[in-house]
Amino acid sequence: MRVHRNTPRGLREKHYQRALTRELHRIGLSSIEEYPVQVYDTENQWLGNLYLDHWVNNCIVIEDKAFTRNLSHKELAQIITYLTATQAPVGLLFNFGRSRLEYKRILPPKTVTNWQDEIRPYLSKRTVNENKH
Repeated sequence: MRVHRNTPRGLREKHYQRALTRELHRIGLSSIEEYPVQVYDTENQWLGNLYLDHWVNNCIVIEDKAFTRNLSHKELAQIITYLTATQAPVGLLFNFGRSRLEYKRILPPKTVTNWQDEIRPYLSKRTVNENKH
């Protein structure tokens, strides 16, 4: 909430991401921005990489948004996909683009089958090394 309060509306998602990383570090948490997660199908074929906005303390996925509209099922599906890929116990979804901070705490689904079939919209085919440039 401090990031939302101290950061102006109308910025791009990346600006809120940086501000949240600073705040997480300030309060003593470990956070890696654009954390790469390689994804493979059930036959162990590489599908691509996911890039988590924040990977906090090696167990929490945080996804930032900067929409003037409400969060939708599409954003919830995205973070559920990230939880499934990382096997993280919890995810947080923040929308910094509205006058009031919109946030959701998301738990992974109890059963997961064929999640790789649904992940394609979130994958990047760039390699981890390409992301650093």
